[in-house]
Amino acid sequence: MHALGKYKPLFPLAGLGLAALLLLAAAPPARSAEQTSGAPGDWLSRYQSARTLGLGGAFVATADDPLGAAWNPAGLTLLYRNRFHGETARLFDETSINGVAFGVPSGRLPGFGLTVLSLGSGGFERTDDMNNPLGEFGMRETAFLLSTAMNLGRRLSLGASLKVVTQDVEDYSANGLGCDLGLLYDVTPTLRLGASALNLGGPALTLRETEESYPVELRGGASLAVLDGRGLVSLELDHRAGRGASLHGGAEFWVLPAFALRAGYDDSNPVGGFSYRLAHNMRFDYGVASHDLGLTHRVGIGISFGGYAAASVASPPVFSPTGRNSITKIQLEARTKAEARDWSLAIVNKSGEVVRRFGGKGLPPAHVPWDGKDDHGLRLQDGVYRFRLVVTDSEGRTIVGPERSVEILTAGPQGSVPIVVD
Repeated sequence: MHALGKYKPLFPLAGLGLAALLLLAAAPPARSAEQTSGAPGDWLSRYQSARTLGLGGAFVATADDPLGAAWNPAGLTLLYRNRFHGETARLFDETSINGVAFGVPSGRLPGFGLTVLSLGSGGFERTDDMNNPLGEFGMRETAFLLSTAMNLGRRLSLGASLKVVTQDVEDYSANGLGCDLGLLYDVTPTLRLGASALNLGGPALTLRETEESYPVELRGGASLAVLDGRGLVSLELDHRAGRGASLHGGAEFWVLPAFALRAGYDDSNPVGGFSYRLAHNMRFDYGVASHDLGLTHRVGIGISFGGYAAASVASPPVFSPTGRNSITKIQLEARTKAEARDWSLAIVNKSGEVVRRFGGKGLPPAHVPWDGKDDHGLRLQDGVYRFRLVVTDSEGRTIVGPERSVEILTAGPQGSVPIVVD
């Protein structure tokens, strides 16, 4: 479940059934893609991050991190916080592929993103006209995506990317320019449709004499949140000139609030992965794919800061309703994309029962005092209590802050005091 938003379940069993159908259906169309590999821009068309690999490459309707601009630039509108993301993968024959991206969420102004993806390889043998070895050379191709996106109402968002590609092979180099367009549409709070058109107008690269242009690629798909937001089922259909159509599918499930598992099919190969939240603002991703030549692995890490978020903290974190510090002040802070509609803060005990509620209209106040009593004015037992701030804006988006704790401690110090008799 995303830390900054919750979805309500929409036919969970149907969603899980769709996930199984995707995994069975994705394999056959993907085989044709293998027969046409090596076309201009094929590496970029096939690029996968650690998370998207685990979803089988079906990301056009999700695209909720900065690297998602490679699938759909409109996904920048799904960011809530400024986010940096870095990826690396070691493939075969000394080939590596890397990606870094930074995204700023949209609000009253459009969102902004910068993505850099690169493919590098080495170990190619150089020979003369007589086939005599002259050493080795490498190849590198890099794509720069400058993206922007904005919301057009509550359900529709549009995005665009300016794409610049550079290629270096031996002593030759070339540059090309193109653009990508994308859109997202929220059918319901749990069902989202996405579509994108990539490589419009290029890039076209000329290393020596022959110009090679990236073919236009069309992507469309849907994502469905299930199991109260803990699960995600994703489907995508891609069509690329010269390669035909390919179907991608995968599913994601947050087993724990900090740990998620993924499984899917991509290019007729089973794929999987997981994510682990190292902290509220940091996430580690891992993806693995089975290939005829062996397993390939991808790792990535994302860091979030600023942006739209909710936060709460108790000061002091330990207090005694009968002591000198008889209350604690729970400091509140929130920023929302649209005007804040309402806020709530629930304090729960170790059994998960809500013992005290605070709330109101608009943005939350700077702090709320708590005297250690429940909603009926009865004093609560000593122990550790948990709370989090939830804020909803006028367009229905919900921002959920990290869970914090506060302790009631009225018992005096334990132990014995030695008495020395003279």
